[in-house]
Amino acid sequence: MGTDAARAWGPMRFPTPAWPGGVAARVERWLEAERGQLFLWVPVMIGAGIAAWFALPDATRWGAVILGGLAVAAAALAVGRSGRAARALVWAGLLVALGCALVWWRAERVAAPVLARPAVVQVVGIVERIEPMPARELVRLRIATDAGSGLPGLVRVNLAVKDMPDGLTPGARVRVRARLMPPAPPAVPGAYDFERVAWFDGLGATGRGFAPVEVLAPGRADSGLRARLTAHVQSRVEGSAGGIAAALVTGDRGAISEEDAEALRRSGLAHLLSVSGLHVTAVVGATMLLVLRLLALSPTLALRWPLPVIAAGVAGVTAVGYTLLTGAEVPTVRSCIAALMVLAAMMLGRQAITLRLVAFGALVVLLLWPEALVGPSFQMSFAAVTAIVALYENQRVRGWFERREEGWGRRLARGVASLLLTGLVVEIALTPIALYHFHKSGLYGSLANIVAIPLTTFVVMPFEAAGLAFDAVGLGAPFWWGAEQGLQLLLWIAHTAANAPGALAMLPAMPGGAYALMVVGGVWIALWRTRVRLAGVVPVAAGALWALATPMPDLLVTGDGRHLALRMESGELALLRDRAGDYVRDTLAENGGVDAELPALAEQRDARCSADLCMVTVERGGREWRIAATRSGYRVPWREMVAFCASADIIVADRWLPRGCVPKWLKLDRAMLEATGGVAITFGERPTVVTVRRPGARHPWLEAETVMPGR
Repeated sequence: MGTDAARAWGPMRFPTPAWPGGVAARVERWLEAERGQLFLWVPVMIGAGIAAWFALPDATRWGAVILGGLAVAAAALAVGRSGRAARALVWAGLLVALGCALVWWRAERVAAPVLARPAVVQVVGIVERIEPMPARELVRLRIATDAGSGLPGLVRVNLAVKDMPDGLTPGARVRVRARLMPPAPPAVPGAYDFERVAWFDGLGATGRGFAPVEVLAPGRADSGLRARLTAHVQSRVEGSAGGIAAALVTGDRGAISEEDAEALRRSGLAHLLSVSGLHVTAVVGATMLLVLRLLALSPTLALRWPLPVIAAGVAGVTAVGYTLLTGAEVPTVRSCIAALMVLAAMMLGRQAITLRLVAFGALVVLLLWPEALVGPSFQMSFAAVTAIVALYENQRVRGWFERREEGWGRRLARGVASLLLTGLVVEIALTPIALYHFHKSGLYGSLANIVAIPLTTFVVMPFEAAGLAFDAVGLGAPFWWGAEQGLQLLLWIAHTAANAPGALAMLPAMPGGAYALMVVGGVWIALWRTRVRLAGVVPVAAGALWALATPMPDLLVTGDGRHLALRMESGELALLRDRAGDYVRDTLAENGGVDAELPALAEQRDARCSADLCMVTVERGGREWRIAATRSGYRVPWREMVAFCASADIIVADRWLPRGCVPKWLKLDRAMLEATGGVAITFGERPTVVTVRRPGARHPWLEAETVMPGR
């Protein structure tokens, strides 16, 4: 093409559609005013594509999302490139398609066989990782099994501490007899999905090992800096306080007792255990201060060298090292990326902490680990940081709390008010996430964090750092004592807030659509600057009302059919089997919206139970429901079983029931539960049934290749 042709094509503009009432022009003016915020939506659009892949059931619909995104981009490109709205739609369509394709590719890339069914087997392989869990008196081994063993390539085995052989280190080749199980799906709808997490982690089986454990070949002589540092910290501070101390340094939380961990969760302080922005900021700040002070001792360096730039560089290297030391989990990686960008901005003389920095960190995490989007760690971490940065980017809020010449009393009051407002905003941002994933949220978190965050940042972590440094010359004991006192105070705050009246909000069943509305509304409010952001209040309010209007489940049945929890007339849940473990009890209580011990079903007034069978009558929605269940593995005579089924509306069993067993409404035996997984039922005029396995779902972990020893 000649110069004239190129000149003709170059400035070509596509016409902007003439929408009624000048809507297009208004949109263009709005986007022009928000042009600095448009980059913030890049990780949001990628996240939308990732979320669509997890929400939709099969490849046909995943492909439709990708093609739909490309179609939107092509249509916007065809309509007009001159407008900012058209360009935004092009990028939105492309990014949604990219997100869906990226997580799909990732899920297929990590594909690995899983164990077909529970089995007691000999596990022979190389120990990749050793995770001590002293609070539970266990040690967790991650073992890469030998090829040809008939086992998945990677299994996880828990050993009792007393069964742990001397000298076992990562890299050792071991033989251990273990009872392995496939990764467990959610026990009931809304519960933790370990099956999905294990798929992306490459785990094909988990279980319990038995003594003796044979070490066939020694591992590395050095057990690793992280393990040695964890053991050193726990030797200086005992109990759960030592577990928290280790978590702050290495990210290892195995020594924290379940009672203290639950108190931290209920009080809204559990985020302190996850190495994230608070910890990385403290490490970076301390490093910069120390390097600056040391280098400034030399007049020559102070006058001739850019000490702040050097200190920032050293702090960046320290941040990367700290991230690797603590296991490089998603919150830590995000915080490290953010810290590096802050340091780079400081070196260049730019504003350091902005929403662009947060968006870039989210973008990096989603490109590397797209599956992290659906985990509570990613969601809570970015929600908290986004809420804080968006709050302080507001000019009015910044004017309230900026430094000024005033007395110490006003300065203190302003600082306390700033902390309180920050804590309140973070609690508002995190509450829907906590309720959706954990079905509970602490109500006093903002108050507890006002004391806990400064205590951790300015007392505990500096004392720990000094203790580690002075241990090199044997003088660290006073500093460890100071750290321990701070940690004991932190635990006291956690237990006090957790046990206060009305400390916990419970919400057992939040529909995915309600949660999505609140997320979309919250992101809309946080990322825009003009008044249009106020429109985000509508989906947030709609989602909240939808969630609150969703009735609690009346009957929860685990996927194996062994356990059920039934809501009685008093509102409490009663448990079928008295010998249910703590995990089952906690899972059923949380997903049933109960913050109390579950009583035995056999002890309820309307229950008739024997050692083998149980029948309970409850009234809901103006009618009586008769729920029957088996309680043991013993055989019940055929005629008796058929008559028992016929008298019930719902029958639940962990075995295959005969064809003649026909209840009036629903039969949940092993055959049915293998197809549905765990079940949640709400009675009433229009009973609803929610299952773990969605009809037609074809995600890779649901159709994984299975292996069995000896086959």
